[in-house]
Amino acid sequence: MIPTEPFSCLMVRREDDEVRCKIESITVDDLPPGEVLIRVEYSSLNYKDALATRATRGIVEKLPHVPGIDCAGEVAASDAADFSPGDRVLVTGYGLGASHWGGFAQYVRVPGEWVVPLSPGLSTREAMTYGTAGFTAAQCVMAIINQGVKPDDSEIVVTGASGGVGSLAVALLAKLGYNVAAVTGKQELADELLGLGASRILGRDDVNDDSKGPLLPAKWAGAVDTVGGNTLATLLRSTKHRGCVAACGLVGGDQLPLTVYPFILRGVTLAGIDSAKCPREPRLDIWQKLSTEWKLDVLDSLAREITLEDLQKEVEAMLDGNSRGRVILRMGEG
Repeated sequence: MIPTEPFSCLMVRREDDEVRCKIESITVDDLPPGEVLIRVEYSSLNYKDALATRATRGIVEKLPHVPGIDCAGEVAASDAADFSPGDRVLVTGYGLGASHWGGFAQYVRVPGEWVVPLSPGLSTREAMTYGTAGFTAAQCVMAIINQGVKPDDSEIVVTGASGGVGSLAVALLAKLGYNVAAVTGKQELADELLGLGASRILGRDDVNDDSKGPLLPAKWAGAVDTVGGNTLATLLRSTKHRGCVAACGLVGGDQLPLTVYPFILRGVTLAGIDSAKCPREPRLDIWQKLSTEWKLDVLDSLAREITLEDLQKEVEAMLDGNSRGRVILRMGEG
């Protein structure tokens, strides 16, 4: 049912030459165009969302803006042939929360091709516990599997393991039988990572080698890297023959200081992971896996649930580097 009353959202505006972010009431008529109107039950908080609340250049195209690159809920109205009112659906990536108003609102309206039907095996809360972070982690795992790296080939190392993508990558790899070395700078979270299935815990310095040699001793069958920069270069230089490194982050830098030797002498594959524009067919395949054979038994414990009123405090913590795990935003009944 299309709402006739105003509903809540987190709105980012520029006022008096300052960017301001606050809860506002809007109506369906304020929403951008699209074929599918969704009543949002859950969204999630990602680093990109935190940057969007500050109207960061390259993240937000124009103001005013509603952040939120993820959402899951129920179709309220649809002009798309594939969806009907009452369908349970999710949206991650594309332009949601960037070029298009996003999931930090009780309703979103999006193009039909962005919408993914929600499997009966996954609730809207579980879908947002995964969110873009879980979808990205699953793409990383899929890249490693597709490269032929098997669980008995040696360890897989995961950097940024206490973050959203990293923690979910640890849990997914462990579920699939891989030995996982989890890298974190937050040693107080070691027990949590071991509980997710990590075989051992490493510090950041263990995967950050400043030496100039083109290759390092081969240690890993593969890696999921959420950091980039010299950490990614270190992983590539120390990955075993025919291994695969899936890269999805750049908090450690956007430069890659290395030679071609890992690629031409060891046949290492560097798999770049782009979640926002992942084609529809693999997107549907991954979400099907996440709701069936890859579904994590620990989903309920992986996320902290907050409300719209709590959101700005969590944004501050994330931007200060003090956030951990997954934060999901409850927008309505689910």
